[in-house]
Amino acid sequence: MSELRRDPIGGRWVIIDTDHPSLPKDYEYEPHILKGGTCPFCYGNETMTPPEIEAIRNHNTSANTPGWEVRVVPNKFPALKIEGDIDRRGLGIYDLSNGVGAHEVLIETPYHEKDIPDLLDKEVENFLSMYCRRSSDLKKDPRFKYIMIFKNYGAAAGASLEHPHTQIVALPMVPKNVMEEIKGAHHYFEFRERCVFCDILKQEAQEKERIILENKYFLSFCPFVSRFPFEIWIMPKKHQSYFCQTKGDELPQLASILRETISKFKAVFPNPSYNFIIHSSPIGEQEELEGYHWHIEFMPKLTRVAGFESGSGFYLVPTPPELAAKYLRGGKQA
Repeated sequence: MSELRRDPIGGRWVIIDTDHPSLPKDYEYEPHILKGGTCPFCYGNETMTPPEIEAIRNHNTSANTPGWEVRVVPNKFPALKIEGDIDRRGLGIYDLSNGVGAHEVLIETPYHEKDIPDLLDKEVENFLSMYCRRSSDLKKDPRFKYIMIFKNYGAAAGASLEHPHTQIVALPMVPKNVMEEIKGAHHYFEFRERCVFCDILKQEAQEKERIILENKYFLSFCPFVSRFPFEIWIMPKKHQSYFCQTKGDELPQLASILRETISKFKAVFPNPSYNFIIHSSPIGEQEELEGYHWHIEFMPKLTRVAGFESGSGFYLVPTPPELAAKYLRGGKQA
């Protein structure tokens, strides 16, 4: 019989197939295949993008020229534009505002063919530190309430360009999904006077069967209430509500566990498409959210969301997270 599992944060239920679980070889997914062609994000093509906002580059090089390691540019086709006033207003029962925000693209590496597992830890650390540099700059704008950092890798995950990149979007409101997660964590904290994420970490450390990797500061694991097969969370052991509270020797440890975790995943599933999203507290609430804990959610594109999931809100997970973690720890396909 399958299992119904309830997420203690948001209350969502999922259905886990424990009777006839799918193995890695059972998944038929659309692999990410490099097609080539001219790429505006590649080294030497700097004039093909909008002028850079910020970069990590050699000191003797100029903006919008070669010599960079990480580069941030405005999105050429932004979902939101930074110019203008929000102008919130009503239209009968509907609420409207202008599409004000910021939409930036962080080019993680000069190398077109390199994904995160192909980089050095220091190279991963460089683009993670740039996440915080851009977040620190964007949060100065009083119009913005939330900064979303996410990566689409591969066409099945929504990437329109092959070159490895991350998107940073500053929003004039807190997204519904984020608010629901924060409210759920707050209710748990009010009832138990503990952070639900810290409790999750303690239980994962005790049970160990869903852990993939661990270092001094971070844990990567398949969550007990996974929504997708082989879903992975990376979470700091120390309670922090805001991603950019990560500092000192914590950042190199985050770079290492992120690279190694994705490397293990890609050893089991060659050339998959995936998304990862940094879940962090809203702007201005970094210190107040005692019950919230920032984390990275890694979601591979191995299955498609169908009518049952869309209609019910339940997710069907064909591989239990305990089995998924076993394969990921081994870093090889069955």
